[in-house]
Amino acid sequence: MQTRIKTRAEVTAMRESGRLLATVLATLKEALEPGMTTKDLAEIAKRELRGTGGVPTFLGQYGFPDVICISLNDEIVHGIPSPKRKIKAGDIVSMDFGVTYDGMITDSATSVVAGGVSNEKKDKLLRDTEASLFAGVAVLKDGVRVGDIANAVQQVLEKGGYGIVRDMVGHGVGHELHEDPNIPNYGKKGTGPKLSAGMTIAIEPMATLGDFRVFIDIDGWTVRSNDRSLAAHFEHTVLITETGSEILTQL
Repeated sequence: MQTRIKTRAEVTAMRESGRLLATVLATLKEALEPGMTTKDLAEIAKRELRGTGGVPTFLGQYGFPDVICISLNDEIVHGIPSPKRKIKAGDIVSMDFGVTYDGMITDSATSVVAGGVSNEKKDKLLRDTEASLFAGVAVLKDGVRVGDIANAVQQVLEKGGYGIVRDMVGHGVGHELHEDPNIPNYGKKGTGPKLSAGMTIAIEPMATLGDFRVFIDIDGWTVRSNDRSLAAHFEHTVLITETGSEILTQL
């Protein structure tokens, strides 16, 4: 479905959905330590959301088997939590989570380096990918075109020399997890669909230290970099306003 302008009540529900989501991701970042499994993180997410009125959007979505996507290192997105996947110090851990509250959905992702192990290449990849997300957010206002957002993200990532993942993109969000239009992370200013105040979108740059090409692993879900280079993923759900925007998935 095409994303549409949300009512005041729908925006209120999305604000609460986003607050719950941001709280869970913050808790996961605090809890994350080497030796945990990716399934451990999923169980924490499940526990933290229980009793809040929020529902984990991803569980069962298109057949996905868990409440959260946990992707490590060269895994870009859609990693399935597993009790057999132990997190090691220095691993890049990307966590992608969705929450439904009162029928309205928000979607957000973050990437961290486990154990606080300093590595300039990894740290810079994460900093720049997150910066590209905020560059996309910065151009939002009533009448913005998708190409304006895409180009803002692209400029930051290209300056850093990263592979900009093309097969996975941002999207409208709210009534459904994935609404039209797609929001690519590369594009030309002044092109693409025009977005209006009151619409909600998910901007989600994914970048690698190598090539932009990807493949889907044998599990049918996990998207990995084709050359097995390290990857990062950041995402926020954002409400477009008359003069700017409001990030709904940020505490």
